[in-house]
Amino acid sequence: MFFQIKSYIQFLLKSTNHHGVHSPFVYDLVTKCFYTNTNPNKRKRITQYRTDLLQNHSKISVTDFGNGSKIFKSNEREISKIAKIAGISKKRSELLIRIVEYFKPTTVLEIGTSLGIGTASIKIGNSISKITTLEGCINTSQIAKNQFTKFDLNNIDLHVGDFKETLPMTLKSTVFDMIYFDGNHQKKPTIDYFEQCLNSINNNSIFIFDDIYWSKEMSEAWEYIRNHKKVTVSIDTYFWGIVFFRKEQEKEHFNIRI
Repeated sequence: MFFQIKSYIQFLLKSTNHHGVHSPFVYDLVTKCFYTNTNPNKRKRITQYRTDLLQNHSKISVTDFGNGSKIFKSNEREISKIAKIAGISKKRSELLIRIVEYFKPTTVLEIGTSLGIGTASIKIGNSISKITTLEGCINTSQIAKNQFTKFDLNNIDLHVGDFKETLPMTLKSTVFDMIYFDGNHQKKPTIDYFEQCLNSINNNSIFIFDDIYWSKEMSEAWEYIRNHKKVTVSIDTYFWGIVFFRKEQEKEHFNIRI
């Protein structure tokens, strides 16, 4: 907790809004996407999806291949509490909708499905996106599958298993316009997933890393990623790290308050 408080203060001291951005590409992203309102109909749909999970008090046994939970003390967890504590927040899910709406990626990979709130946000943001989402826990994935059907979210391929096995298979045949990393909050796996995914990108691909200040380890992983030679533009929003690979861009880093 001390690390997160310290890192947040440091972020606030060096961050800016759109007035401190001199890159036309990033300025447009900030003013036309980050700082705009979410489409009311899309906000309503993701709210309904989330509310449905918050009202589900059934319990499931969760298998966690990552770094575990700082909150849950048992693998037996109530679905409503998973949605409330471990699921993507309202603010982030609406921002994800806007980012997907802005860039319109047609092929999206999500590493870490959980209950599918992030997946639903991506699909609501761009209904024609083909989403591949990876989840380690079979019980959690079943809840997500049921939700996708219930809310008529189609063209989503959900693969269950250890990411060490499912990720390489997924990356074999597809180039992804967007990859959302939310499946493991440890330094080495995060860097490993990042480097594997570099073989499946195009010039306009976007990578979004969740919880980059979750721990000192994760902040070190983020530093490695944003300084990587293939990354040209990186944006630190504190809760997310976003990187681009646009060869026409100068290498620049931005700290943006949202």
